[in-house]
Amino acid sequence: MTNYISAKNLSKSFGKFDALRGVDISIKKGQIVGLIGSNGAGKTTLINAILGLSSYEGELDVLGLDPQSQRDQLMKEVCFISDVATLPSWIKVNEAVQYVEGVHPNFNRSRAISFLNQTSIPMDKKVGKLSKGMVVQLHLALIMAIDAKILVLDEPTLGLDILYRKKFYDQLLEDYFDEERTIVITTHQVDEVENILTDVIFIRDGEIMYDASMEETLATWKTLEPNPDRIDEARALGPYREISSLGRTSFIFKGSDKATLQEFGEVRRLSLSDLFVTLMTGE
Repeated sequence: MTNYISAKNLSKSFGKFDALRGVDISIKKGQIVGLIGSNGAGKTTLINAILGLSSYEGELDVLGLDPQSQRDQLMKEVCFISDVATLPSWIKVNEAVQYVEGVHPNFNRSRAISFLNQTSIPMDKKVGKLSKGMVVQLHLALIMAIDAKILVLDEPTLGLDILYRKKFYDQLLEDYFDEERTIVITTHQVDEVENILTDVIFIRDGEIMYDASMEETLATWKTLEPNPDRIDEARALGPYREISSLGRTSFIFKGSDKATLQEFGEVRRLSLSDLFVTLMTGE
């Protein structure tokens, strides 16, 4: 697989505050990567560096380009959707399509119109008069009509109800993603995206705390809810974390054999949100 994004010892400081501290990552072609972290963890700073919007120290290569000195060339191959609507409120939908067509060489107008025809968005309506869900749909239609290698999504469905969020990701997979593209997603709605991710990166205090494929993650981490009479025996196996809630005890294991754990009770896969809490809090 070809590396689309490579960072080595990437660092960024704002005065005395270290937003990124020696970040090493490698994101390949054809991956859908979840960049997960709490507020202030460094997600947005890392994204801004990748997009050429922020200076940094260390090495960063995006599609063979230097984001700082070659940003104009890079933006022909990278698209970005943030949680803050970037389209001006006064522009009409058809004018937005016309504008993107005029500024981006890889934009396909007919493809954008085809996507918009699948929605209820009026072409002659101003962006400011659209619902948040419609604005996100419009932004997605414009982005999916651009032939880009990397799509960066920074909390793209923030504020949308669950139906819009599901439709957003379904459309993204069905109509946009292929093995020649890479998608990087930052979101707090971890459990909603874990089924589409190929890889996950956890970041805390500007440092990468976990970086693995979802296949490796699911194979490594397991939850055991032991039978009441086998709790002490299960605890003796040395779980990574113990959870007590509503009178029930469960254990999180790292690298343990599933068949062995099943002797003590029910074994389930560990959700990405529970893994995040486990690793980020050290509990």
